[in-house]
Amino acid sequence: MRIGEPFPSVGDVLAALATGLWHWDTAAGLVTVDAEAARLLGLPAEATTLTEAQTRARLHPEDWNEITGVVPLAVDEGTLAEVRIRIMDEQGNILRVVRSRSKPSFDAERRAYELIGTLQEVTEPTPGTAAARSAVTGDWRRSREAFLLDAGRALAEARSTAEVLRVAGGLSMPGFSPDGLVVFGAEGDRLTIIGQHGHQPGDMDPFSHMALTTDYPAAQVVRTGRAVYLSSPEEYKERYPATWPLAQPFGRRSWAFLPLTVAGRTMGAWMAAFAYPVAFTPDERAVLTTVARMLAQALSRAGAEESERELTEGLQRSMLPSLGPEIPGMQVAARYIPTGGGLQVGGDWYDLIPLPSGRSALVVGDVQGHDVRAAGLMGQLRIALRAYASEGHRPDAVLSRASRFLHGITHDDDQPADLRFATCVYVEADPATGTLEIARAGHPHPAIRMADGTVMMRPTAGGLPLGIDPDADYPTTRFTLEPGETLLLCTDGLIETGGHDMESGWRRLRAILEEHRGPAGPELESLADALVQGVHGPYSHHTTGPLTDRREDDIALLLLSRPREETARPTVRRTLLSVAQDEPDRIAEARRHLRELLHDWAGADQVDSAVLLVSEMVTNVLVHTDTDALLLAEVTGETAARRLRVQVTDAGDDLPHRRRPGELASSGRGLMLIELLADAWGVDPRGEGKSIWFELYESEGASGGVSGDGSEGASEGVA
Repeated sequence: MRIGEPFPSVGDVLAALATGLWHWDTAAGLVTVDAEAARLLGLPAEATTLTEAQTRARLHPEDWNEITGVVPLAVDEGTLAEVRIRIMDEQGNILRVVRSRSKPSFDAERRAYELIGTLQEVTEPTPGTAAARSAVTGDWRRSREAFLLDAGRALAEARSTAEVLRVAGGLSMPGFSPDGLVVFGAEGDRLTIIGQHGHQPGDMDPFSHMALTTDYPAAQVVRTGRAVYLSSPEEYKERYPATWPLAQPFGRRSWAFLPLTVAGRTMGAWMAAFAYPVAFTPDERAVLTTVARMLAQALSRAGAEESERELTEGLQRSMLPSLGPEIPGMQVAARYIPTGGGLQVGGDWYDLIPLPSGRSALVVGDVQGHDVRAAGLMGQLRIALRAYASEGHRPDAVLSRASRFLHGITHDDDQPADLRFATCVYVEADPATGTLEIARAGHPHPAIRMADGTVMMRPTAGGLPLGIDPDADYPTTRFTLEPGETLLLCTDGLIETGGHDMESGWRRLRAILEEHRGPAGPELESLADALVQGVHGPYSHHTTGPLTDRREDDIALLLLSRPREETARPTVRRTLLSVAQDEPDRIAEARRHLRELLHDWAGADQVDSAVLLVSEMVTNVLVHTDTDALLLAEVTGETAARRLRVQVTDAGDDLPHRRRPGELASSGRGLMLIELLADAWGVDPRGEGKSIWFELYESEGASGGVSGDGSEGASEGVA
C-alpha cells in the first residue's frame, strides 16, 4: 500500500487477519456470520445466518454456558465480552479454538441482548502457562474448577471469622494470585476492616473507619453493590484521585474490589490487590466474583455461629453457677458438657447451695428436651430449688415444692401440648459428720467410690419426676459418707452417651471410677475429667454400647469427697439398705447390692452363701413382722484375710428360735442355714427390736457354700 492510496475496506483487513465478523440478536434468536466466521465455525466459507440452536451445536457446551454468563456481566461493567471458544465438529471433536471479542448491549424495551464482535483463531498454549498473561485454555478452566471446588470446601468448613480469613489468605488462584487481601465491613456509615492478609500491622489504619461517602473503591462497592476493577495505577489515580495517595505506597499494579453480598444485602467488600498488571478478563472476573460470593456466605455463617456461641456460652455461664465457697472438710468437683446438638445449653444443670443450717445442698437435674424451652425451664427450676433450699426446708419438702412449681409453669402456660418434666437428685450434706440426706425425683441413683476403690451404686428412695404430680411425695435416704469415699451424682447423659443403656453405661462408669488413680492433691478434678473423657473424649469410641442409637446427650456431674483422715484406720467397706414392707422387690436389689460389695472376694462359694443368707434374713423380717428391714454390710481387713459382717435390723419384739421342720415344710430352716454357712452368727436384742447378724471370713477357694446366684430357696426360716 502506497502513501495516498485509500485504505482497504474493513472486510478486506479482517479477511487478511483471518478474523471473522458475527452478529447475535437474542430477541430474534439469530446469529449472522461472514465468510471467515463461517469457516472458523466449521461451515462452508460463505456468509450465512444461523439459528441459536445451530450455532450452539458448533460450540463446546461449557463455552456456550460461559458466553451466556459473560454477556450480562460485560453489560453491567460496560466492558468488552471476551471468551475462548472450542469449535466442535459433528463427531464431537475439537476443530480449533477461537477467541470471541464483542461489545454487548441490552435493549430494555425488547428485553434482549445484541452483540457485534469478531472471531479469531488462537493457538492453544502448552498446559501450565500463566493464564493472566496468556490465552484461557481448557487446562486453565480445569484448574479454575478444581480451585473453586477446593476453595468452596475450605470456606464451608471454616467455623469462625478468623478461620474464614485464614482460608481466604491462603487461596492460590490459578494464574493470577493476589499478594494482598482485605475484607471490609460496614458499621453504620463507616467502613471497617474485618481482616487482612499480606500487609504489616498498622498498614490499613488509614482505611479503617472511613466514611462510606469517601471517594474510595471499597466504599463505593459497599454503597452500590457493584464491583470495581482497576487494571493499572493510572486508572486508579484517574478514577479515585482523592484516595490514590493512600494506595500508592503499597506498590500494587492492579486491584479488584468486589461486593460481599448475602441474601441481596451488601455486608462489605473484598479487595484483591496484585503486584503485576491484570487485565481482568471475563474469566478472571468470574473467578473473583465466585470467590467473593463464597467468602460472603462463609463470613455470614461464621458470624452467625459466633453470635450463637457467644449467646449460648453467656446463657450457660448465667444458668450454671460456679461452685463458690468450699465445703469445710469436703471437696467438690463439677462438670457440664453440652453434647446433644447445635444448641450448647440444654436442660441439664448442677448446683451447690449453702444452707442456713451451715450444711450444703448439692443438686443435679435434667429437664426433658434439648432446646431453648428446656434451657429456660431449667433456669427457672434451678432458681426455684435454690430459693426453697435457702428457706431451710428439708430435702423432701424442697423437691415437693419444686414439683408443684414446675407443674404450675408447664400446665398453666399457652403451650398445653408441650408439657415437660424434670428429674432431679437433691443431697443435703453435713460436713462435720459426713451425713448425707438424699431425696430423688426419677433421677439415676448416686454412686459411691469407697476408700479402697470399690464402686457401688447406692440405691435411694425416690418419687416421680418433677412436674408430673403437684402433690407427689419424695422420701429421703440417709447414710454417711466415710473418709476417703466419693459420691457421684450425674445425669443420664454420662451413663447412656455412646449407645449405652443404664446397665452397660453403669459398667463403663464403674470401670473408670475403679481404675482411676489421680494425683493426691487435685484427685477429684482429675477424676471428673477422666469420667468426661471416658464418655465423650477420644477414647470413648472404644466403649460404645449395645444400642444402635448413638445419639449423645448433655452431661452434668457432681463429685463430693471426704478426704482421708491422717491417722491410719482399718479399711472399711460399708453399705446400708432399707427394705420396707411394701417393697419386697428390693430383696433382689439387696442381693445385687451385696454382690457388688463382694465383687473382689476370693471365694465365690462364700459370696453365694452370703447372698442366700441376706435374702433369707430380709425375707424373714417382711413375712414375720410388721416392720421394715435395715441391712448393714461391712467388709474389714486386708485382701485375702477380710471379714464380712452382715446385720439385719427390725423393730419386731419376737426373737428368732430354732425349729425342726418336717420334710415337706416350706419354712423353718433359716437358723439352720445360718448355722451351716456362716463362720459366726448371733442375735442381739435392742431397746426396740433386734438385730440378727452373721460373719464370713475370707479364704481362698472356700467350700461348703451354696452354688448359683443365691436367689433361690429364700424362705421364712428365721422365726
